Amino acid sequence: MSDNSMSSETVSLGDWIVTMILSSIPIVGLIMILVWAFGGGTKPSKKNYARAFIIMAIIGIVLGIIFGILFAGVFASIASNISSSYSY
Repeated sequence: MSDNSMSSETVSLGDWIVTMILSSIPIVGLIMILVWAFGGGTKPSKKNYARAFIIMAIIGIVLGIIFGILFAGVFASIASNISSSYSY
């Protein structure tokens, strides 16, 4: 069986379950997602899943940073208003 025909096979249900379990383990998951996304010999559907996972993770990190900055600004504004209203 050639490498090209091997990579076009569908991923079985068991493979997807193992993929999801491995990708949920913190450091092992990160390494495996990178291997599946950019390594050779990975089936196209698993490669696309890994790339989509990376894109969604980056979007989540960026949104988390943006909302964290917004929350910190709102909290600082509220704290400043509370401290200025309690003058002795």
